[in-house]
Amino acid sequence: MLLSRTFSVSINHEWKALYELIWRPEFFPRWATGLSESDLRRQGEMWVTDGPDGPISIRFTDYNDYGIMDHHVAIDAASEIYVPLRVIPNGDGAEVILTLFRQPDMDEDRFSSDVKCVMRDLRKLKALIEG
Repeated sequence: MLLSRTFSVSINHEWKALYELIWRPEFFPRWATGLSESDLRRQGEMWVTDGPDGPISIRFTDYNDYGIMDHHVAIDAASEIYVPLRVIPNGDGAEVILTLFRQPDMDEDRFSSDVKCVMRDLRKLKALIEG
């Protein structure tokens, strides 16, 4: 099993309305650091962006009634990283929850860096939605 950390942010926006607003892959570059650095474009069922070492392919979960926004990130043809992402009700607002898995080839410094990116991205999403 991989080491994992789960992060969440409370957003003052009704959960279903929030999901409707942010579930589309086109919205992710507005708050997700790894996708905001280059153009995210659709290629068939995949979305592609330019990473530091070449193209990155992303497969997003289809729209659903449950607030699931999971995605799979492929940095190369040999590996795919699963990123669970949910929007759930929290009273009159929403909780956005993301789980980060430490990959087998990832050292502690890289994992810590990814943790900081996830926390920064969730705070950016909150600020974007709440204004």
